[in-house]
Amino acid sequence: MRRTPSRRLLTAVLLAASVLGPVAVSPATAVHAAGIDRYDRHDGGHDREGRDGRDDCPSHGLPSELTARLDRAVEDVRRQAGIPGVVVGLWMPGKGSYVRATGVADKVTRAPMTSDVFVRIGSETKTFTVTALLQLVDEGRIGLDDPISAYVDHVPDGRHITLRHLAGMRSGLFPYTSDADFQHDLLSDPSRTFTPREVLAYGFRHKNAFAPGRQFEYSNTNLVLLGLVVEKVSGQRLADFVDRQILRPAHLRHTLFPADSAIPEPHPRGYTDQTLNAATVDATDWNPSWAWAAGAMISDLHDLRRWARIVATGTLLRPQTQAQRLRMLPTGIPGTGYGLGIFESGGWIGHNGSIPGYETVTVYLPSRKATLVLMLNTDITYQGQEPSSLVARAITEIVTPDNVYDRPVPPR
Repeated sequence: MRRTPSRRLLTAVLLAASVLGPVAVSPATAVHAAGIDRYDRHDGGHDREGRDGRDDCPSHGLPSELTARLDRAVEDVRRQAGIPGVVVGLWMPGKGSYVRATGVADKVTRAPMTSDVFVRIGSETKTFTVTALLQLVDEGRIGLDDPISAYVDHVPDGRHITLRHLAGMRSGLFPYTSDADFQHDLLSDPSRTFTPREVLAYGFRHKNAFAPGRQFEYSNTNLVLLGLVVEKVSGQRLADFVDRQILRPAHLRHTLFPADSAIPEPHPRGYTDQTLNAATVDATDWNPSWAWAAGAMISDLHDLRRWARIVATGTLLRPQTQAQRLRMLPTGIPGTGYGLGIFESGGWIGHNGSIPGYETVTVYLPSRKATLVLMLNTDITYQGQEPSSLVARAITEIVTPDNVYDRPVPPR
């Protein structure tokens, strides 16, 4: 049965069907290391991952036989799931790297997908918002066990819901993206601008699902509230705080909070079937304001590669704060734990993102110091699975069989 928007719309900006029409095959494009690190010359030597400023991942590619297996696996999933275009970046210290762009960036012009594109990163935004929150914890300006009522008024049961509950998806607050009126209002006018208070109002008119801390339920309501906390305590717009405190120190020069629906060039067109009539449409220019602190940001392969390691290892936080962040609690989804704005799946740590038109995965495997980044120009599920999860699973089954990324869509 074809899903309707109410089943998953914008659960979106993480865990989260019909298949796109046939896509003509475009040969996979190999990108050499020099092409991948195209911004190195502008970063003053800070783009490398090693402590001495040098990259600890060999510049050469993976062995040819392994590369061929990955090419086949990625292309097989892309064809089967009807994904227009995919960008894959895999870096494995001691073994080499694998970067591919395959399929099309535009279903109309048939322009090929390339590795230098910008995409909307959906729920990966949460890793930035929670990092901002934890920086304020490090500065002693807030405490994780402070109630949200100390910062934002009129939150249902706000005296008992802590910042920790919100960051860990254990508040019990109703996800505003699951509200039928919100879904109708957004899909009736995807260009509309929503304010944080407007989207929260959709959620606050529902009863809380459970007592704070009782269980896990993914809710974008939580992250919008945390965005408001960052703004109130810092005295800055969330976008400005993230830019100054995170993006600049991390040298993420191609990551941004958009002020409107614009997305930098070059970018692929993004396709979704999250529409009122379940038709597939081009959602590239939809306004992401409704997702804000939960899912509005934009980035590229270069920056996501850097961010994967930074967020997983806590470069921008005190060790004790990072340890709290990485305390993974059960989600009810087999093999997946959730910390504070970050998850663990099969040993891979990071986050995925899904927003109408685009999906991403940015994860780091501490045991191998490996990084995997995926960027897709669709969020249309295939047999109930997020397309990005299908690609990530196929890749990790080959390169890290003891650590397979496996994120099934949770029960609705």
